[in-house]
Amino acid sequence: MLQDKDRIFTNIYGMHDRTLKGAQSRGHWDGTAGIIQKGRDWIVDQMKASGLRGRGGAGFPTGLKWSFMPKESDGRPAYLVVNADESEPGTCKDREIMRHDPHTLIEGCLIASFAMNAHACYIYLRGEYIREREALQTAIDEAYEAGLVGKNASKSGWDFDIYLHHGAGAYICGEETALLESLEGKKGMPRMKPPFPAGAGLYGCPTTVNNVESIAVVPTILRRGPEWFAGFGRANNAGTKLFAISGHVNNPCVVEEAMSISFEELIETHCGGIRGGWDNLKAVIPGGSSVPLIPGKDMRGAIMDFDYLREQRSGLGTAAVIVMDNSTDVIKAIWRLSKFYKHESCGQCTPCREGTGWMMRVMDRLVSGDAEPEEIDMLLDVTKQVEGHTICALGDAAAWPIQGLIRHFRDEIEDRIKHKRTGRVSAVAAE
Repeated sequence: MLQDKDRIFTNIYGMHDRTLKGAQSRGHWDGTAGIIQKGRDWIVDQMKASGLRGRGGAGFPTGLKWSFMPKESDGRPAYLVVNADESEPGTCKDREIMRHDPHTLIEGCLIASFAMNAHACYIYLRGEYIREREALQTAIDEAYEAGLVGKNASKSGWDFDIYLHHGAGAYICGEETALLESLEGKKGMPRMKPPFPAGAGLYGCPTTVNNVESIAVVPTILRRGPEWFAGFGRANNAGTKLFAISGHVNNPCVVEEAMSISFEELIETHCGGIRGGWDNLKAVIPGGSSVPLIPGKDMRGAIMDFDYLREQRSGLGTAAVIVMDNSTDVIKAIWRLSKFYKHESCGQCTPCREGTGWMMRVMDRLVSGDAEPEEIDMLLDVTKQVEGHTICALGDAAAWPIQGLIRHFRDEIEDRIKHKRTGRVSAVAAE
């Protein structure tokens, strides 16, 4: 369990002062110039040593991502873009950083931009986040006023500008290339890769896109040392992580915890247990709506990190834990996600454009029990045709929840179809 002295986000609940003065009193903006003076290579090496993996869902090593940026400029400017388009259903962690602890993010933007030879950073903020925009813009204005960003930022000799872009995009703009398209003023539709953003990103210039949490933890890691950060969690799953727990727990919350904490400890310590006790736990989606669910019986002893959950054929994703008890109509819950992905598909790739609508309509029939039993396998087959056959990961995100449902709750789907036809329920379903 994480001790208070090891917490990076010390104002995640907004109990303290979120102004610059308050942030400085909690240790932020301390020795920023000294960190920058150690040079780009040092910062990137420290990030690699810390073992930080991207907190936006994919879990790609952050230091490695930064090292893809060109060492020497070929005349084109470089950019850092922060993905604050937090639109994954169930995910609500970056919002707390921007609302209550914005200076952690701004300082992180300065250091990360310097490490990638970027003089400008854009924060692409979700359109629905209004108060977050106000808090973040106020914090940026404070930083400019205090000389922490702008010309000779923090007296480091590095000129740095930071811009807040309030997006008009939707879920698809969370995909890094669609975000860049939207930022350029075009329709938010993913680009073909390669070229990757590090080669040709924003306005055709070298760009790195990072999640809010990935950037906000950087200053603290560099101040305390990568060994400290790497000391939490299992190998290859280092550090602390914000978990956003929602659904059928007694106290839903956002909490910073050490990686590789057990699911039981996370729920018991911070959420006051499962509603109705552990025997009432039906299923858990461990990482935001795009990862497959895991049945409750397999979750109690689960380890909350990237590698363990991948072994369970799911994923940590954004660590947005959605808990479902036995009162949940799990088929309807997954139908609701199918409806969301169908709505959010940009329509560029045929498998996704056609497949998301098709999957939702079959799920419609599964919810009411009006489907044929052979449609279950047909639906599974269609998810396999969508998964991995699209430009971006939305196709995978639409397919995986349905695959998880069929993998673990097939008997429940079959019973519903049977019940609709005969009016009888099998012994399993009756329990």
